[in-house]
Parts: sequence; structure tokens; C-alpha cells
Amino acid sequence: MKKTIYIVLIMLLFIATQAMAQTDRIGTAGANELLIPVGARGVAMGSSTVTNSVGADAIFWNPTNVARSENGFDLIASNMTYIADINIIYGAVAFKAGEFGSLGFSIKSLSMDGILKTTVENPDGSGQTFKPQHIIMGFTWAKSLTDKIAIGFNINYISETIDLVSATGFGFDFGVTYSDLGGLNGLDFGVALKNFGADMKFDGTGLWTEALAADQRRGSQFYKVDAASFQLPTNFDIALGYNIDLNGENAIQLSGVYTNNTFYPEQVKVGAEYGYDNLIFLRAGYIHTQEYEAEEVLYKWSAGAGINYEVSDVQIIFDYTYLPAEYMSDTHLITVGLGL
Repeated sequence: MKKTIYIVLIMLLFIATQAMAQTDRIGTAGANELLIPVGARGVAMGSSTVTNSVGADAIFWNPTNVARSENGFDLIASNMTYIADINIIYGAVAFKAGEFGSLGFSIKSLSMDGILKTTVENPDGSGQTFKPQHIIMGFTWAKSLTDKIAIGFNINYISETIDLVSATGFGFDFGVTYSDLGGLNGLDFGVALKNFGADMKFDGTGLWTEALAADQRRGSQFYKVDAASFQLPTNFDIALGYNIDLNGENAIQLSGVYTNNTFYPEQVKVGAEYGYDNLIFLRAGYIHTQEYEAEEVLYKWSAGAGINYEVSDVQIIFDYTYLPAEYMSDTHLITVGLGL
């Protein structure tokens, strides 16, 4: 079993090394909707819950932890009004599948108000509008290999549509979590490689344009523009989490993550959660982005609260997060969930 874990860790580190080989093209990746966090609890804790998220809530942060849920079935749904009037709706389910492990399914949808369509002939707009639509659908598998070690992965189908052009592709997430690191109860270690996959490219009828050939020997003809391909925004997380049980009713969870981004500076994320009687929770987080001054980063601080109420062995979860933005409107995120 230990040999298997070592092989998995070596593979993750190798893939991460290859994915991070090019770090000098900040801001040039595509499919950046993959990076927008979902789930109010994790966002409130500074997007640092790579080790201490479980069940359906873990699908985005680290698919490994889907297997660490005490419930047989988990469901979450969230809504967030993001910058520039972008609306993000997310839903996920996870359930145990016996000896096979745990399975999960998720969907994230980004939508926005209509954008005025402009052309060469009508640079100020023709009166028509279009609505970009980005959708990510994911499948998750996770399994606990021992009482301390779990592994898992996501397969995400990515679809981007902008008027008459679209692009599709697949992204992969891999993760490993080790509980009670060094024999210390409550101390967890995790790694996650996210958004690893082949390049994507836009295609569609919107790429056809009418033009004259350079030699002018032919009349006006239609030519298809060859759109450039773009890479996915791969990142690699190394995380620690520590759960402190104070006296049975009061508990504190601390978490920290170092994130190496392919097309963005490295980040250090920290978060904390105070829980009373596993019923009421208060959370806060902070993200430090290297190479950037504090005023150059959109989101740094986060805060939130949650309620986990149990009725007839059914967990009812309600979480709220507030993200103060530096330049845009502040962001509010609400998540509801069920655990059976």
C-alpha cells in the first residue's frame, strides 16, 4: 500500500513539474472560469480548504476528500454574483459506491447580461446582443486506501460559447490526502493538481469573414480565421489543515495552502473556522499573492458564517460568504446543502 502511495505522489509531482514549466505568460491562459471558486465555506476560509473540505463540497477543492465524508449522500448548490454582473450557479452531488469508492457529479454555469454586438460596419453596435455561456460538467471518483490515505480525481468537460464561436475541452484534477500526519491527531496534509489538460481552441461560423485576396486577382471571398489555441490555467496546491477539538462543543479548524499557478503569481492562502456544537460556524480567510502589491489584487480578505442543523439524521447546511473587492462591487456567495 505504501508503494502505491509513493507512486501516486511521484506521478503528481512529475505532472505538476511539467505543467508549471512555463510561468512567464501571466494572464494568457484560457478557460479561467475553472479558477473561480465555488462553495461558501471554502471561499470564506480564503480558498484554503484543500485538506478539510469533505463530500460534495470537496469536489472543487480536492476530489480526494469526497471519500472522507461520513455521509452516504451529499448535495450542495450555490449562487454567486461575481464581478461585471457575471452570475455563477454551481451544483454537486457525491455518494458512496461501496468497495468501488465514492462518486460525484458537478456542474458550474456562468452567465451574464446581453452584450452589444459590434461589427466593422457597425462599431457602435447594430442593436443586437449576445450572451456568452460557459459550462463545466464534472465526474469525480475518490477512494480511501487506508484509514489515513485517500486519493481521487475529477474529469471536467469544459464548454465556452461566445455568439457564433465555441470551444470545448477536458480538464483533469488529481489529489492525495494524508490524515493525522506524523501521528498528530487532526493534522492533515494534501496535494492537488488541478486543471491539467490539452489546449482548447475556438471554432464556428463566427470565424468566417469576407475579404479581398492580397493579389487582388479574385473578387471578394469568404475566409476562415484560424483562431489560436490556448492552455488551461493549471495550478498545484500543497496544503496543511489542523482540526482542534477544544472541549467537545467548541472546535477550531485551521488551514493553509501554497498554490503554484501556471499563468499567475504564486499564492499563499490561510483560513480559520470556529464551530460551536457542530451547529454554528464563523469563518475568515486571507490570500497573499506574491509579486503584486496589496492594492493590485481583486480579492484578499473573506469572511462568512454557516449553520449545520440536523433533523431526523438529515443535515441541512446553509453557508454565507462576503468578499470585499478592491475595485469592483463586493461579492456575496450563498450555499445550501444536504447530507444523508
